[in-house]
Amino acid sequence: MLFELVVFGIILVAVGYWATMYTMGRRDDVIHGNFVQDEAAEPAPQMAARPQMPPLPARRPAPAAPRASRESLQSLLAVIKQDLKDAAQV
Repeated sequence: MLFELVVFGIILVAVGYWATMYTMGRRDDVIHGNFVQDEAAEPAPQMAARPQMPPLPARRPAPAAPRASRESLQSLLAVIKQDLKDAAQV
């Protein structure tokens, strides 16, 4: 019984280690078993300078939305009132 608990504990620690390494982004260590190397052994690759983007042209203001006429608003209000009456009767 004690031997089984020890084996279960070792497996539990291994799974915890695997999950921790995986969630911290060390997927290569988890999958391939490659462990952290000395930073002095491999110099970090130099990143190329990012090319400058040309400036964007100035944006024109958006055209104004067409204004609703008073008659169209009145007809919309009448339709809404009729729908509410129909819904209240159901």
